[in-house]
Amino acid sequence: MTREHLENHIFRILRFLGMAFFILMVAFPFYWMVVSSIKPLEEIFSNPGNLGLDLRGISFDAYREVLFEHGFITYISNSVYVSFITVLFSVTLATLGGYAVTRLRFGGQKLMSTSILLVYMFPAIVLVIPLYVIFSRLGLRDSIHVLILVYLAQTLPVALYMLRTYFQTLPSEMEDAGLIDGCSRFGVILRIVIPLSSPALASVALYTFMIAWNEFLFAFMFLDSPEKFTLTRGLVQLEGSVHLSKQLVMAASVMVTLPILILFLVFERRLVGGLTAGAMKG
Repeated sequence: MTREHLENHIFRILRFLGMAFFILMVAFPFYWMVVSSIKPLEEIFSNPGNLGLDLRGISFDAYREVLFEHGFITYISNSVYVSFITVLFSVTLATLGGYAVTRLRFGGQKLMSTSILLVYMFPAIVLVIPLYVIFSRLGLRDSIHVLILVYLAQTLPVALYMLRTYFQTLPSEMEDAGLIDGCSRFGVILRIVIPLSSPALASVALYTFMIAWNEFLFAFMFLDSPEKFTLTRGLVQLEGSVHLSKQLVMAASVMVTLPILILFLVFERRLVGGLTAGAMKG
């Protein structure tokens, strides 16, 4: 075996070990969370360090209790509503705005195009106090619709940037042909731009959904009424109940994590394709 082949072999082994290590680091907390949520409660108390799972002793009582006795059905419906409305408005506005700064000519276009991501210079913790004061004085604080507005402001800049970069890769000749054939500008967007941009639109929608589903800070600061809690806010409320077992907290954590995990695994290729599309030109 030559020295070059030996070095390549060592490199492949190290790469495999590195990947295995990081996969283990990521997967272990989720495994521990799932196992702790379906083990019988007496087994957790008697041997908390046991990470094994007896399939004959699996119990879903913690999930039933979390869903039907602690209001998590309401929290799930609130999170679904907030996330889908945020996705709808974010994708719609980002499509129109991204197309405008890419194709249309107007005063301040260059400044707007280059300053889209300026809002990301300010961490969420810096913005939450002023927003808390403003919405409190306006009497709008305890509202999931205000939460949607905040999430929209949080996700729209990146969505605009992603779609603008993708729209720059689309040939303008196809849009010109549509305009010559009698399409309005909105018709061109609807019939030509959107079908060609489905990978980027899917990645923007998935990104926005993940942000809205997982966000905690604004939900914690703005929501007070339990019937308006999202999943992350309800999870903290449940965790703060010291008389409850940690098994319930683990079951609730699985409910928060599993939908995002499934969405990411299902749409991983489309997400990566949308994020990298236009990289050569953008």
